[in-house]
Amino acid sequence: MSNWESNVRKVVPYTPGEQPKDSGIIKLNTNENPYPPSSRVKTVIESFDNAKMRLYPDTNSTVLVDALAKRYNVKPSQVFVGVGSDDVISMAFMTFFNSDKTVLFPDVTYSFYDVWADVYRIPYAVRPLDNDFRINPDDYICENGGIIFPNPNAPTGVFESLDMIEKIIKANPDSVVIIDEAYIDFGGESCIPLVDKYENLLVVQTFSKSRSMAGMRIGFAVGNEKLIKFMNDVKFSINSYTMNPLSQICGAEAVYDEEYFKETTGIIIETREYSKKRLSELGFSFPDSMSNFIFASHNSIDAGFIFEELKKRKIFVRYWNKPRINNHLRITIGTREEMEKLFSALEEILQMKG
Repeated sequence: MSNWESNVRKVVPYTPGEQPKDSGIIKLNTNENPYPPSSRVKTVIESFDNAKMRLYPDTNSTVLVDALAKRYNVKPSQVFVGVGSDDVISMAFMTFFNSDKTVLFPDVTYSFYDVWADVYRIPYAVRPLDNDFRINPDDYICENGGIIFPNPNAPTGVFESLDMIEKIIKANPDSVVIIDEAYIDFGGESCIPLVDKYENLLVVQTFSKSRSMAGMRIGFAVGNEKLIKFMNDVKFSINSYTMNPLSQICGAEAVYDEEYFKETTGIIIETREYSKKRLSELGFSFPDSMSNFIFASHNSIDAGFIFEELKKRKIFVRYWNKPRINNHLRITIGTREEMEKLFSALEEILQMKG
């Protein structure tokens, strides 16, 4: 009898947010942008010559890399692009976390980190956030094989200052420090200006949130030229043609439409601040979010109950039955109309327990 299963790499996969197929769902569970991409993206799609799809894409994604380099005031050789920031971070794990030392990240954070560590057989250790869901920088000033955390954090929405992050980077010159800035465009200050100061810093961002392009899968990293070269070496050793030509052109056009980018992120920030006020009035508490979601806990009613009741009303939010966060709901900021429907549903649910 064969024993081939003993050679299988077995891991517990990442669990993404539910993607309901029913119509009429108010979807506030996966931090997607409620507004469409830039009209310049639509123009590209409508005018794209489908005959180009018979050709392999530009391996260097030049049109997109150049747009990003110009937007963030860095050299093209300092930009790496991938199929979503998940692809970029996965490639970074494979490239930089190869010692026998443990990689460090918070205990309450993006739940893909431990999955990648398991897939690539990377030893890791989590460092607990404090009671306010904040990072203690001293927890990362120790021997390690690398550091990664989001800023603002997911799922808490908490933003850490650049001074605190710089303290961690400066204390770890022999490790690569990755700052996952998936939500940075909704508040706070990016670490990208620090990449020329610290050669061990890699900053990762995505088009999925602030640029409304989750379905097109575009992510990128900015860092020292040496870091980016090492990542490209690994990428081209796996697959040179990772991003299709349509995504490359659409991504570039989205970057160039700065006016629309500022308009939509501004609306989401305004709606978020309004939503904080409404949730507080309804008896919820939460860390001060600088992202496009709020991580809320009701003062007297169980989060699991609220989650199920919202689902019955075709409103989806995110809930994890995990230690420390099993009484919290992560609520994506939708349109003002969607948020009002959420608040009406919450009022109804709270009255059931009143």
